[in-house]
Amino acid sequence: MASDSHGHAHAHSHNHAPAPREASFSLLRLSALQRIGLTLIVVTLLWGGVFWALS
Repeated sequence: MASDSHGHAHAHSHNHAPAPREASFSLLRLSALQRIGLTLIVVTLLWGGVFWALS
């Protein structure tokens, strides 16, 4: 019959919390006005590309 215990010790400990990471860029952290501004910039660049390609 198999035993539930492993019978060996792990070299690492599970008691340590992971190191805190620096927060990366997130659109959800931006204010509504910043999101609208970023959207306007992206739309302007896309339409600029369309007009450039058609000219």
